[in-house]
Amino acid sequence: MPNRLNAFGQPIGADVAGWVSRPRPPKVALTGTWAQVVPLDCDLHLDDLFAAFQADETGQMWTYMPNGPFETNEALREFLTQAQTSTDPLFHAIIDNASGRALGFASYLRIDPAVGVIEVGFIAMSPLLQKTRAATEAMYLMMAHVFDDLGYRRYEWKCDNLNGPSKKAARRFGFTYDGMFPQATIYKGRNRDTAWFSVLDKDWEDIRAGFQAWLAPTNFDADGMQKAPLVTRAV
Repeated sequence: MPNRLNAFGQPIGADVAGWVSRPRPPKVALTGTWAQVVPLDCDLHLDDLFAAFQADETGQMWTYMPNGPFETNEALREFLTQAQTSTDPLFHAIIDNASGRALGFASYLRIDPAVGVIEVGFIAMSPLLQKTRAATEAMYLMMAHVFDDLGYRRYEWKCDNLNGPSKKAARRFGFTYDGMFPQATIYKGRNRDTAWFSVLDKDWEDIRAGFQAWLAPTNFDADGMQKAPLVTRAV
């Protein structure tokens, strides 16, 4: 569709009819079949998270994170105490329903209700959570809450451009690659070229259907192995 022109002959974007500012994400629990995503609470989640993170014996899960690794319970407590009071990023613990334990955390951040844009980040999944149904469902629950409950227009995922697993995960979850921003920031004393990904509200219906098909109990055999892979609109 060709761009519209204003009275000066300049191309302008489409009107966003009826748009009103969206609510900020409230501190609510998101519950699924395999996982829950709940507001982070240091007193409730500290011991579970510290034990889960100890399963990462190499420390590799923290390479591309601005925080961690947490060598002691007290170091993690200090981080979680600050994180639980933050409203942006808004941190959540990821609970594995089978064990009832917190095995990771994630957050909403760069929250912009006025234009309906929000990012998911600070995603720390312990080895006990990685590559599980609970991990995928946690990401689905957070995305569904943004689009279905809050009515946002754009959901973002950003990572170090060198972080191959994160970029692969973004595409698997239905995010589209938007481009790379060189020298976007510095963390842990290193340069970060940031890869940007997004899901738009117009694409959410197809992506939601893909998640729901994959997460259905009938998609897994008696050993918990998937029968069909997750298929989204990812490109």
